[in-house]
Amino acid sequence: MTESSSCTELTRSPRSSFLRGALEMLPLCVSVIPWGILAGSMAIQAGLTFWQSVGMSAIVFAGAAQLVTLGLTMTGASVMTIVVSVFFITSQHFIYGLTLREFVSCLKAKLRLPIGFLLTDELFALSETKDKRSDLTPGYMLGAGLTFYLSWNIFSLMGIVMASSVPDLDKYHLDYSIVATFITLVVPMIKKISTLAGVAISLVLSMILSYYRVEGAIVLAGLIAMFSSVAIAGIIKEK
Repeated sequence: MTESSSCTELTRSPRSSFLRGALEMLPLCVSVIPWGILAGSMAIQAGLTFWQSVGMSAIVFAGAAQLVTLGLTMTGASVMTIVVSVFFITSQHFIYGLTLREFVSCLKAKLRLPIGFLLTDELFALSETKDKRSDLTPGYMLGAGLTFYLSWNIFSLMGIVMASSVPDLDKYHLDYSIVATFITLVVPMIKKISTLAGVAISLVLSMILSYYRVEGAIVLAGLIAMFSSVAIAGIIKEK
């Protein structure tokens, strides 16, 4: 198949693929209900106004980045600390972009830009289960991504409203949903020994460094785990 014919195939986006993407994203939308509520409530607790809180979820649209930013803001961290932390926490999007480069390179800017904005851990995980030559289409990506975007903002709005009406919302431990969500995303993607080793190293190091209150524990654990995974893959010559 030539590049031109491949591009033509990728740009064919029937309406059914949009609906299919939306439907297949719904289970992941349900799993982040507590996460969205937590992000919305934390925004109010951090001192943001109602519309600032709504705007953060609508514009930033990055759950981990939002929670880290709000958490660091509440502890009085500097702007540089927040910027560096968010950069490393969201750096996986570089990998996502490179992985999907072949798929999006043939698309027009009016499709590439919204797909790039809507690209989250959940959307990437969903796209990796599809055959990029047939099952994965722009309509599918937009349907799944837009569904998650709308859901995230609705759940965040719920948290914003609840923050002013439900006392001691943090005692319900909604932050556990973050762990549960990432477990459901990561486990199905563990198909190699090096990946399993990286996940295990990241888990253990994050707990140890957090216990000893090392600043940037999660970032350090993730970086060390990534380098370790690459090294293990090279040692055992994993394909």
